[in-house]
Amino acid sequence: MASPYPEDPSLERHFKGHRDAVTCVDFSFNMKQLASGSMDSCLMVWHMKPQSRAYRFTGHKDAVTCVNFSPSGHLLASGSRDKTVRIWVPNIKGESTVFRAHTATVRSVHFCSDGQSFVTASDDKTIKVWSTHRQKFLFSLSQHINWVRCAKFSPDGRLIVSASDDKTVKLWDKTSRECVHSYCEHGGFVTYVDFHPSGTCVAAAGMDNTVKVWDVRTHRLLQHYQLHSAAVNALSFHPSGNYLVTASSDSTLKILDLMEGRLLYTLHGHQGPATTVAFSRTGEYFASGGSDEQVMVWKSNFDVIDYGEVLRVQRPPATLASSSGTLPEVDFAIPPGRGRSQELMQSQPQEPVSMPQTLTSTLEHIVGQLDVLTQTVSILEQRLTLTEDKLKQCLENQQLIMQRTTP
Repeated sequence: MASPYPEDPSLERHFKGHRDAVTCVDFSFNMKQLASGSMDSCLMVWHMKPQSRAYRFTGHKDAVTCVNFSPSGHLLASGSRDKTVRIWVPNIKGESTVFRAHTATVRSVHFCSDGQSFVTASDDKTIKVWSTHRQKFLFSLSQHINWVRCAKFSPDGRLIVSASDDKTVKLWDKTSRECVHSYCEHGGFVTYVDFHPSGTCVAAAGMDNTVKVWDVRTHRLLQHYQLHSAAVNALSFHPSGNYLVTASSDSTLKILDLMEGRLLYTLHGHQGPATTVAFSRTGEYFASGGSDEQVMVWKSNFDVIDYGEVLRVQRPPATLASSSGTLPEVDFAIPPGRGRSQELMQSQPQEPVSMPQTLTSTLEHIVGQLDVLTQTVSILEQRLTLTEDKLKQCLENQQLIMQRTTP
């Protein structure tokens, strides 16, 4: 039987393979793969199955700044300081399509929940939306007056939120392409932003060491946390919407209970700045990366009591407790390898399944195959274009030769 008390988060695994600071991490939907990018210009795809070899993808000419799996997990997008975005098929071949996305460093890439489009943000001060399957530029959003560090779709795909060095967080309507609201409460560069799983509020991290949470309906500041002693570089919502994890240049990760408006844990694992953090799609794990070149995988544990129930009946974020001033802190060092037993994992209540598992697997497989097929078609289109250009050139050369030889 499951323990009635939640356990502390535990460090499960750590991956070494990057040769410079880790800048970004993301789990695939099925938790079989974890991608990371680094200042070493490489993209690593780690396998969560023990003893499996990682894939190292090379192609970017400069630091990889962002990674994101498509909803199906069959495509992987990366952005780089080389101003390009690459869409990879995350298998042993590591094939990718590259296109010039921006005129400066690409800081962020994020797929829409339907997988049909993705959004990028750049130091060229613009946000761009692209078609995934045709891999074509759709439109640009350009009201920021400084570098745009991050841009994310809302869960329903109707809104986009962006964070910038102009100290603002902007909310955009995807259909009208208009800026709906600007949040100006940050006292420094805004490094990261994301939507709550319900889509009704956003959280932003800043160089002013703070995390702020706003309601996107009323635009009211719901919560304000000043818990780190240095810049907050990244954050991630637990899929239940009850917790938030942050990564900071003070080398710590912090887990916040949003329903109580308080700090739950401070995690010490990285030597030097913690640069990135992300929950898995189920929330059972989260991964972090740092300037120490390491990728760490943690087991959440703290959600053992209410996670299943929360996913079924999600409490509205509007009830988030207001939090300001000094919050209670629980500070402890994490012993590696401490986690729930296998018996405890097996006794977790299972989520009700709305359709047969075999049907779900079949549909996921079909979607995945479509993603891969689309990627292949795109590569063939590029090769066909090159072939057509060569044929035209040959014909032109032949015509010139005939003109010269005709008396």
